[in-house]
Amino acid sequence: MSLSVALKVAQSALSARQTETATVSRNIAGAQEAGYSRKTVLLSTVVSEGGHTGGVRSDGIRRTTDTALYSSLLRSTSRATSQDAVAAGLEKLERTVGNTELKRSPAAQLGTLETAIQNYASDPGNSILAQTMLGAAKDTVQLLNEYTGLVQGVRAEADADINSSVGRINELLGQVERLNGVIVKGGQSGADITDALDARDKALHALSEEIGISTLTAPDGGVVIYTDSGVTLFETTARTVSFAPTNTFNAATTGNAIYIDGVPVTGPSAIMPIGNGRLHGLTQLRDQTAVTYQSQLDEVARGLIEAFAEKDQSGGGGPDLAGLFTYSGGPALPATATLSAGLAGDIRINASADPDQGGSLERLRDGGMNGAAYDYNPANNAGYATRIQDNVSALNAQRVFDGGVGLDPTDTLKGFAGSSVSWLQAARKSSAADVEVQSVIVTRTADALSNVTGVNLDEEMTLLLDIERAYGAAAKLISAVDRMLDDLLSAAR
Repeated sequence: MSLSVALKVAQSALSARQTETATVSRNIAGAQEAGYSRKTVLLSTVVSEGGHTGGVRSDGIRRTTDTALYSSLLRSTSRATSQDAVAAGLEKLERTVGNTELKRSPAAQLGTLETAIQNYASDPGNSILAQTMLGAAKDTVQLLNEYTGLVQGVRAEADADINSSVGRINELLGQVERLNGVIVKGGQSGADITDALDARDKALHALSEEIGISTLTAPDGGVVIYTDSGVTLFETTARTVSFAPTNTFNAATTGNAIYIDGVPVTGPSAIMPIGNGRLHGLTQLRDQTAVTYQSQLDEVARGLIEAFAEKDQSGGGGPDLAGLFTYSGGPALPATATLSAGLAGDIRINASADPDQGGSLERLRDGGMNGAAYDYNPANNAGYATRIQDNVSALNAQRVFDGGVGLDPTDTLKGFAGSSVSWLQAARKSSAADVEVQSVIVTRTADALSNVTGVNLDEEMTLLLDIERAYGAAAKLISAVDRMLDDLLSAAR
């Protein structure tokens, strides 16, 4: 080997070790950075035209990846955020159950109402007991009204969060588009694109939190993104995700769908509905879970109106009419066994029985809220208790509820209200358990990916020592060549 070739070998070795040192330092600096993947230098042997080796050269920087683990992390993250959105909503709905000792659930309040009615039945001439019964009835109405507001508030919050999530998705797709351009151009020019790849992976991971996705990598390094249902989110350019938020919600409000390039991906008209991500969980909460619970409250309200209805006592065959509990459609009763959306927010105390509204407490005992034909005690006997006792029986009588609200359609009013509480508690516990399991999966998947692609500081420091030794060897070779050249020059003088 000539001295010039030896010098070139040493110089190339120094240059390569310099690149390796910079890369190791970069790894050490990024060790604690989320989403950072370990970088390594690609080295190859330089071969001369004569077929002789002549040093090493750097062919670029490579980052450590694991496509299978990364795809698994995207999927598990989407499932976790979907379940978390539903669980958070159910936690808010649980306020309608609360501490059992506070008796704030509809079922507990019906029990309080029943006790007040029984006490009044034992002494029907006692106005204080009558007032207590009316107070319990008012509390029941207030509770149903309040919980309807709470449920619709949860739906409104979910709708607002959907709007925020859609904005976040469009922002992330914009980031992916910019990074994709850098990666494709850099790949064509041979530039170091590993940091851009890391940044794109971080953007994709954040995107998977909002919506379930799958990805494909093109030969030029560009990425194509689909929803978990197959709708294209990104291919060369970002697709537009659109959503029109709803300002106010009531039980009859249907939330708007989410569209990707004009194609609905949520709602009944969606041909390819999304199945995971925060968006999916929020729409499920807004359009299914909260709606079902609202329907159960509405059926409790309908059952109350039906249970306390007055019958024609004159023999004229008049229709049953709303008694102590009525609503805006009264005095006609709501359709039997048929859901009346929003009834829990519309139910009210009949003014005829409420002294605060110009009514009479005696109508709790006697009836007649719909006129003389519906008076059960025309003689106005102070000890008359039959009508009051009938109310107790009505609370415990079997009746038919709408079959589409997720509960047994044949039950007592108290039993149905209790089943509603159980349904909500079971849904919350199941959702919380799913979140816990999925969180473990996400954590373990992220740890496994980090173990493969992340930075081990001990390994990096060991590698740095090896590079230092190699650097020293190259420096010694240069010194040896330098001495030889000095000797040759001295001999030539």
